[in-house]
Amino acid sequence: QVQLVESGGGLVQAGGSLRLSCVASGRTFSRYGMGWFRQAPGKEREFVAAISRIGGTLYNEDSVKGRFTISRDNAKNTLYLQMNSLKPEDTAIYYCAAHEGIVVLRAGHGYAYWGQGTQVTISS
Repeated sequence: QVQLVESGGGLVQAGGSLRLSCVASGRTFSRYGMGWFRQAPGKEREFVAAISRIGGTLYNEDSVKGRFTISRDNAKNTLYLQMNSLKPEDTAIYYCAAHEGIVVLRAGHGYAYWGQGTQVTISS
């Protein structure tokens, strides 16, 4: 089993940047495919980005294409989400998640492990 802890959220103005981190503990981080999801008030959870064990990536191109970058550092057991050109509609709680498969996974129900989330608020 793996435990996930997110950090890096906060309040920034539109057009600004944030970098979220997700530190994994408990088992070998490199065994897991990872993903970022978000949930805004009153809305369903939304896929943001995912990365495979070996660095293959997938993005929600409709909402974050060209603005967000997912990456991982297996030596530091850490997943990142660099978010640039932030918009008020990016406001949400951001969650990292892990699964033990080898694919890059978009569907949230495929992830077995979830962090507690970090709040991101973008002011206009």
